[in-house]
Amino acid sequence: MKIGLRTIKTAVSATLSMIVAGSFGLLYPASAGIISVLSVTNTKKTSLLTGLYRLLSLALATVIAYLCFTILGFNAVAFGVYLLLFIPAAVYFKLSDGIVVSSVLVTQYLVENDLSWRIIGNEFFLMTIGVGFALLMNLYMPDTEKRLKEDQEVIEAMFRKILNNMAEYLNQHGKERNLFEKCNDLKAFIRTGENWAKKHAENQLISSNHYYIEYFTMRRLQSNSLKDMLRILNEITVEPEQAGNIQELLQYTAETFAENNDGQEILDKIEQVYEIYRKKELPKTREEFENRAKLFQLLQVFQSFIEIKAEFAKHQNEGGK
Repeated sequence: MKIGLRTIKTAVSATLSMIVAGSFGLLYPASAGIISVLSVTNTKKTSLLTGLYRLLSLALATVIAYLCFTILGFNAVAFGVYLLLFIPAAVYFKLSDGIVVSSVLVTQYLVENDLSWRIIGNEFFLMTIGVGFALLMNLYMPDTEKRLKEDQEVIEAMFRKILNNMAEYLNQHGKERNLFEKCNDLKAFIRTGENWAKKHAENQLISSNHYYIEYFTMRRLQSNSLKDMLRILNEITVEPEQAGNIQELLQYTAETFAENNDGQEILDKIEQVYEIYRKKELPKTREEFENRAKLFQLLQVFQSFIEIKAEFAKHQNEGGK
């Protein structure tokens, strides 16, 4: 049996919430512990937002409960009417996450047969203590930046390998299937990296830096272009004198593929290859024409592949990492 960090933080925050609520002489101190259990989330920002929304939800619930219990009395019918009004109101104001917790606290108004400032203050103190300790526990989060940097290195190595293989397997039909599988593995790894990047961003309470999210999104878009390039390569047979230019382009890209490469030099090389093909003799057969058209399409997709990184680099230079 494995006990995770979130489980430990949940247990500690619930215990401390109950102890503190009891030491203040609040009614139903166990409720503070339950609130804390429900408020420990995976990231700092979600924990903070959950706490704020639940306080707002309790305020809304208290207003509606006051109207219902004052008019209909402290009974089950009044509580049912309260639910009929509160649930749609909470959904409308996007406070649905606090429906259950707030309604449990409202039942304490019902049990106490009281809606004085004393009992209302009691419920708000319970909520504040519960969400407060949950947030306090979530202030500590393992640093995921090291993992993100390691994932970047793995992803770039996977890109380099696929690009080298594409150059190596040019005009060797049948081997693309293995590259398609590698592309799928690459995309799955990028998706995992995106999830970690989102968690990393949500754990920055002050900073709004989304560099890693943008980085993994950029690589995911590039992986889509890479798969499109493979589909085209699978459909054409490049003329031997033309294969050299494409192979050199792919190999150079693989050699220089890195986080800090803005892609401008590769874009220049792509333009040079375009110029070489413009000066070649026109195709003489239908097959040559179709292959030349596919080759042009391949260069267009490859250019798009590099432009994705160039645009990302430009955005980072303008906004800062």
